[in-house]
Amino acid sequence: MENSALLKAIIDNAIDGIITIDDSGTIETINPSGCALFEYEPGEVIGQNVSILMPPPFQTLQDESLNHFHGTVRNDIIGTNREAIGVRKSGDIFPFRLGISEVQLLGRKIHIGFIHDLSREKQAEEKLKEHLLHLEEQVEKRTKLLKETVSALEYAKEKVSKSLEKETELGQLKSRFVSMASHEFRTPLSSIQLSAILIEKYAGECIHPGIIKHIDKIKVSVSNLTGILNDFLSLDRLETGEFKTAPTRFDIVRFSEEVTEEMQLIAKQNQQIIYQHTGTSSMVSLDQALLKNAIVNLVSNAIKYSGENTFIEFNTEITPSLLSVTIKDNGIGIPEHDQKHLFEAFFRAHNTGTIPGTGLGLHIVTRYAKLMEGHLKFTSKVNQGASFTLSFPQKHE
Repeated sequence: MENSALLKAIIDNAIDGIITIDDSGTIETINPSGCALFEYEPGEVIGQNVSILMPPPFQTLQDESLNHFHGTVRNDIIGTNREAIGVRKSGDIFPFRLGISEVQLLGRKIHIGFIHDLSREKQAEEKLKEHLLHLEEQVEKRTKLLKETVSALEYAKEKVSKSLEKETELGQLKSRFVSMASHEFRTPLSSIQLSAILIEKYAGECIHPGIIKHIDKIKVSVSNLTGILNDFLSLDRLETGEFKTAPTRFDIVRFSEEVTEEMQLIAKQNQQIIYQHTGTSSMVSLDQALLKNAIVNLVSNAIKYSGENTFIEFNTEITPSLLSVTIKDNGIGIPEHDQKHLFEAFFRAHNTGTIPGTGLGLHIVTRYAKLMEGHLKFTSKVNQGASFTLSFPQKHE
């Protein structure tokens, strides 16, 4: 008796709906949660066929499932969980997860159905989809606005480059753009990136693969836009003299190995960054932040303009008077007629096609090198890759 009372208490207080059905599909019992879920009183469903709880399109499927209980045609449905559709007394249709167990009681089979309401989960999925769509729309709007602004800036540069007065106007225009970009784009981009991360976090392990795909798309788009924005901000800081070098003495080998590990994470499929050092010493005196920015820019270009399944060489060499840093790839190379303009701001080689970029990276690297009393040189042939070398004088201490 105590066991029976305990079992009844468990069933009556269960959060999910629980019903028992005989072999003919007649409902024999239903717990309070089941009654609340379907909006019926016990007396309204007990003795009725279980199809009363199913909307018309699913009643036939339910009848077929019940028929399977009599034989072994579909015994695999016993003990499994599957999604189904129910109908409340009011006529509202809702989704639920159904688990079915079979027990022997007093010489006959009883089928126990465990019903878990999925309404909230489905609503949450819809809200996630709506929020994701909203984020995508925001990214598209920002992307369009930024591209229009950049295009306007390049057009302005072309027009004002004929005279000193025009060059001054271009500088003012760029300064206004950078100021606007810093305030109008950086904060929204950070918010979009954070929202994408939070969506992925709150969705948990049950997140739909389609949602993951779109979240990754948002992250990549935001990352590309942030890179473009950073190029413009770096250029503005260089032109206004905000960069001040702060040389420190450090181990170039350890420094380069860390950079290699970071850049390998963003390399294309099967791209390998191979680092080597030459020289009996590994200690140098330079501004680590500026040097890292320069190297990252050159390695990023090598990744971007090289294909999958390729090697990127990253070499450092120390002689008694010089530190050399060389980045070599086997990518698309640089046309000979474009090479004389390669370090100019906003210039891009004609064979870059649809590969994204601002045309500022190499210009910025040359400026960084100059701040550290160094210089940048390169060699390249079309479809045979390119080799860029940063050289910095080293003083004996």
